[in-house]
Amino acid sequence: MKKFLFLINAFIVLAMTFSCQEKPVDASFEEQEDMTIYDYINENKDLYSDFLLILKKGGIDMTMSAYNPNGVGYTLFLPDNDAVDQFIAENDQFSNLDELLNNAEYVAQLCRYHVVNMSINSNDFPFGALPAYTLSGDFLTVGFVIETDTSYYKINNQAPVIKTNLEMSNGLIHVISNMLKPISYTTYEWLSLREGYTIFRNAVDETGQRETFDINIKDEVIQKRPFSLFVEHDSVFNRQGIFTIEDLNNRISPGRTDYTNTTNPLYNFVAYHALSEIYFMDDFVGINTNYTTYSEIPLNISGIGLDILINKGKVIFDTLIVQDDTTIIDYIGFNYDASNVLTQSGVIHFIDRVMMQQKPTRAIQTFEFYEEPLLNEYRMEAGDYLIEDSSSLNLIKWSGTDLFFIETGDETSSAWGGDYLFIEGDFSVSYEIPKLVQGAYSVFLGADAFYQMNALVEVSIDGKVMGGLIDLATGGSSGSPFARIKLGTIDFLKYEKHKIEVRSLIPGRLCWDYIRFEPL
Repeated sequence: MKKFLFLINAFIVLAMTFSCQEKPVDASFEEQEDMTIYDYINENKDLYSDFLLILKKGGIDMTMSAYNPNGVGYTLFLPDNDAVDQFIAENDQFSNLDELLNNAEYVAQLCRYHVVNMSINSNDFPFGALPAYTLSGDFLTVGFVIETDTSYYKINNQAPVIKTNLEMSNGLIHVISNMLKPISYTTYEWLSLREGYTIFRNAVDETGQRETFDINIKDEVIQKRPFSLFVEHDSVFNRQGIFTIEDLNNRISPGRTDYTNTTNPLYNFVAYHALSEIYFMDDFVGINTNYTTYSEIPLNISGIGLDILINKGKVIFDTLIVQDDTTIIDYIGFNYDASNVLTQSGVIHFIDRVMMQQKPTRAIQTFEFYEEPLLNEYRMEAGDYLIEDSSSLNLIKWSGTDLFFIETGDETSSAWGGDYLFIEGDFSVSYEIPKLVQGAYSVFLGADAFYQMNALVEVSIDGKVMGGLIDLATGGSSGSPFARIKLGTIDFLKYEKHKIEVRSLIPGRLCWDYIRFEPL
């Protein structure tokens, strides 16, 4: 069985196993329902006294005693005293708990890093990032470890979960056997600090892209977007006869030494390894599409089958013959166990073959405004969000009336992902989408089309009207108001960005879900 399917099945089994575990003997289920998270820790000081002091010193003890004002609870990853002791022993900054507590700024961040701003049951753990930020404004990731006689969740590849789903009146507690260490390194620093990634890191240096990968996305001055980096271990290069950066230069950019030139093949080799947004492993599942890279060529990733495959069918790497069975390896795969590594810059994944640029193939592309950082923040919590400052959005422009982003929080919503743009009145709203591989596509608009107060609209792509007049008052149904509306076909001549504009001809509502392109 393929590795990824095995991991997913193991994840399901793990969730079922933890969901059947008994509650700890120190408090009954009924008692816990009347306790806050703080009450539980205080009642079990023999196990958690050290973290209790950290909570108090960090100033969120009262937060853990209260309900989340957003009404979604909290999730605390609670380290026991042994975990705190181990954390201090491994930290050069502190020799004992008192020294840790005396660093007020660090303790404030440390305790908030252990609290997710949403109540998340382990049955809902993804193979990737948790669906809400911590109180420190960071993501946490979930992986799992499968050993001979046990299996368990692991947070940030750091902390095994040893008890799950302790239900409190204001959220959930998951007990961990190691403290979580706040991420303190950029993607470039991660490459520099780890052995075995010398060749790729040297390629970053040679091409002058260090500053690209050496960013902290929480730095409000630089205002950079997070990215996903695919990296080969030195041993992967070695299997291809590449042992030094000089070997890589000669293989990829023979005869050219202007490595910092954006047209240089080595420069583009490095840039091709970076996706322009943050994607965790579970984001690739069930989708076969092209992803925008930092180079001029997109990267195809397919998560449709049993495994997640990069550039399937582009290059034959190996042919395996076992008795009468022949398996052709014509794709690049992931090291699932090691991937989903968080940094201050985004996330790192690890691949099992050298990833050269390949001529892109057209793929189904669905755009849902994920390129807008502000809207991704709104997706964290259900609500109707008025976009008050037009400069807060980079790719969406509008005129005529107010624009809202709606996050329903409803998994059963007929809107794709349960969210959409909303504008009402006499309006024009445009969306600049990422680059599409040139060629012919069928184009589909996702929008609410089952309400008499919806607008009559005209949709254009790069100034060309598509599909004539579109009456959004008809086309949906009472059970599924959001409809897939075919606008027609279009043939793009270049690999470039495109502008989608929706303009009202008769004023009314627009609930815009997505724009979708399917190759002909």
